[in-house]
Amino acid sequence: MLNMKINNREITVDPGTTILEASRSLGIEIPTLCFLEGRNPLGACRVCMVEVEGAKSLMAACATPAADKMVVHTNNKRVREARKTVVELILSEHEGNCQYCVRGNDCELKALGNQLGIRDLRYNGEKPKAIVDDSTPALIRDTAKCIKCRRCVTVCAEVQRVGALAPQNRGYDTIIGPAFDSNLDGVACVQCGQCAAVCPVGAISEKSHVDSVWTVLEDPEKFVVVQTAPAIRAALGECFGYPAGTLVTGKMVTALRQLGFNAVFDTNFTADLTIMEEGTELLTRLKKALVDKEKVALPMFTSCSPGWIKFAEYYYPEFLPNLSTCKSPQQMFGAIAKTYYAAKAGVNPAKMIVVSVMPCTAKKFECQREEMDDSGYKDVDYVLTTRELGQMISSAGIDFGGLEDGTMDSPIGLGSGAADIFANTGGVMEAALRTAYELVTGKELPMKNLHVTPVAGLEGIKEASVPITETVPAWSFLKGAELKVAVAHNLGNAAKLLDNIKAGKSNYHFVEIMTCPGGCIGGGGQPRMTTDAKRRARIQAIYKEDEGKKLRKSHENAEVLQIYNEFLKEPLGEKSHHLLHTKYKQRTLV
Repeated sequence: MLNMKINNREITVDPGTTILEASRSLGIEIPTLCFLEGRNPLGACRVCMVEVEGAKSLMAACATPAADKMVVHTNNKRVREARKTVVELILSEHEGNCQYCVRGNDCELKALGNQLGIRDLRYNGEKPKAIVDDSTPALIRDTAKCIKCRRCVTVCAEVQRVGALAPQNRGYDTIIGPAFDSNLDGVACVQCGQCAAVCPVGAISEKSHVDSVWTVLEDPEKFVVVQTAPAIRAALGECFGYPAGTLVTGKMVTALRQLGFNAVFDTNFTADLTIMEEGTELLTRLKKALVDKEKVALPMFTSCSPGWIKFAEYYYPEFLPNLSTCKSPQQMFGAIAKTYYAAKAGVNPAKMIVVSVMPCTAKKFECQREEMDDSGYKDVDYVLTTRELGQMISSAGIDFGGLEDGTMDSPIGLGSGAADIFANTGGVMEAALRTAYELVTGKELPMKNLHVTPVAGLEGIKEASVPITETVPAWSFLKGAELKVAVAHNLGNAAKLLDNIKAGKSNYHFVEIMTCPGGCIGGGGQPRMTTDAKRRARIQAIYKEDEGKKLRKSHENAEVLQIYNEFLKEPLGEKSHHLLHTKYKQRTLV
């Protein structure tokens, strides 16, 4: 252990602890712009400079390890003046357009300038080359706003293992972007939006659908319905000052009604539908492999996360046959809304607009995929991120905190607790096991409170095995089997897991992969910044939502059973195969 002193306060820390970590453990905040939690520090922005007694120059707190008997000053005159100068130099090169920048209210650079008392600029720096890249359906890059902190580079290369962004050129000519000055649509970008989630300024943001949604809401010829993903209810409150993990489901429903949507539904309904289809698909594959001795693509992978799907299409096309053929719950909802619901509500599907509220920027890409129109119409028309919905509610002058709790519409608005936990890493797996185990054995999953704890939490790759000691007659071939499952969140962990499977080091039947750290609760469209503390708070809120419901299993959802009885007939049947399933193909860059 090391004994050190920070601002005249004594502290004992483990070897390897940085000055930044030690300071934060004392409640001393040191500002940063390039630092990312859990990643090796760059020390590039120099905003976190502190004075270490005996050192010739100021030190970067994020990259300087603590030493025994070290004495640190984080806020003396020398530090404050140096820090202010650094931020002034960054501002001198930053073409912020703060009056109308998308990050006007949550720009870290602007907040830091205010904190340091910067009221004018003493330096007139050279402005970077302005390139606006809006080539993809999900993201927009604006190089004039980039401060070259390299957070986006770190998250894209180290967390997601995609590497779509990197520093190009040198010195003042440096541009952060795809190689060879390409646009994002010219590289293997999966549009997960983690770059936009960590950007401290407005250099990368989601491509807004807000104006388009306002337009259709004001069109009397349109019947506009909205679906809300499970992760939204645990994060939307942060846009209005609530602590991370505050459940605001009812207020969200009421706000959406006040915005003018004709009907408000829950994506949880089609999450339950996904479990019925996906669970049946898994059991069917197992039967073919074990009974019919057919060559079947196992393990089967979940297909809910569009960033993961695109990642597989680019980097692991050999696993495309292993993907579940199920569309994501978002896309299933659109197909059901424009067929089953449109008929029941007496609405012309050509006049129906489906809007999704999602924690994910990749959903904007997914809704435009050419495969997603099996109803005869585009399944989903527009996607709003959590941040965009917060913006719409604020601009409408709605007092979010003062709203009464509303309830979802029927008949496609009922969701189980199993559907709620789709928001969390491991949640899709747990929801599937709750249903599959009960269908096979006739008994409830023998886990405390129905939670499969080995696949929960923020560990990168998680495994579990479920022994099947007894079965109902239809599934007798599984008696004595042990169902082996795995879960990975963020694409870097997914790549490790896939590489192990390819090498024959791991053997599973069913695998869940989510694109973003923590799953959907850490999506690229969630309120910034998403730290592990916020991920845990949102995860616990989602589990609380699940545990507070009487309905906690997808196969017991009365509205799901109703749609099979009235419309779909059976899982993997002809109609569900046409509307709810799809296939994917390898992507290559031309």
